[in-house]
Amino acid sequence: MKKGKTNWLITGLLIAGSLLILFPLYLAVTISFKTPEEMGKSLLALPEQWNFSNYAQAIELTNFFQAMGNSLFITIFVVVLTLLTNSMVAYAIARNMHKKFYKFIFYYLVSAMFIPFPIIMLPIVKQTAQWNLDNLVGLIFLYVVYGLAFNVFLYVGYIKSIPAELEEAAIVDGASTWVVFWKVIFPLLMPMNATVGILTTLWAWNDFMLPLVIISDRELSTLPLVQFVFQGQFSTDYNLAFSSYLMALAPMILVYIIAQKWIISGVTKGAIK
Repeated sequence: MKKGKTNWLITGLLIAGSLLILFPLYLAVTISFKTPEEMGKSLLALPEQWNFSNYAQAIELTNFFQAMGNSLFITIFVVVLTLLTNSMVAYAIARNMHKKFYKFIFYYLVSAMFIPFPIIMLPIVKQTAQWNLDNLVGLIFLYVVYGLAFNVFLYVGYIKSIPAELEEAAIVDGASTWVVFWKVIFPLLMPMNATVGILTTLWAWNDFMLPLVIISDRELSTLPLVQFVFQGQFSTDYNLAFSSYLMALAPMILVYIIAQKWIISGVTKGAIK
């Protein structure tokens, strides 16, 4: 393409894609500030008065800050444990893929990605109840294990691209396997750690199904779960619901804005290597 020449096809697709994203966001923001009467008059118009009382009511009805604390607790521990354990498992597999046992373990784990959640939902509910894991700690454990398949798939591909000579040099200097992993390999995994960490953060924060089937105590509800309070049998309070949705969404938008460069960096470096 000549420099300065506009590709109208790509530009048109980008505009259409942007509108598909921005239009629902516009509706969510404007509806969250309207009264039900204003929304009934015109769905697309701006609010006559920017009504912040919807946000105050949503905070009170959902016990928002307690739910956010539960979501933060789960997300932080899931991300930390996922990075530590999944990377170690992947390292052991990647450096021993020439052995049948590790190759079998790799494909066994990867095959778990193709099992839909509804199939394993009932066994998970039964086992967590029997083992007293139907709480936040149980959720953390399930997220770490459930994410193992996809994360190992990512880590193994990345670790195989790291030259083994780096580890051999450390071993010649007297380093053990444990030291080699933490001092040599783990720092080199930072781009992939960032990618896995951000994807895991988004998943653990936004997930609805796993907390729904595991958590029965309202005090332990996460942010996605408490959104149910706005839905009745015959109606939904859209004004309060959208206010609550936007408050629940705000932390993740902030995380994505801050961390998006590491996602792109991880993907591009993995592709180049």
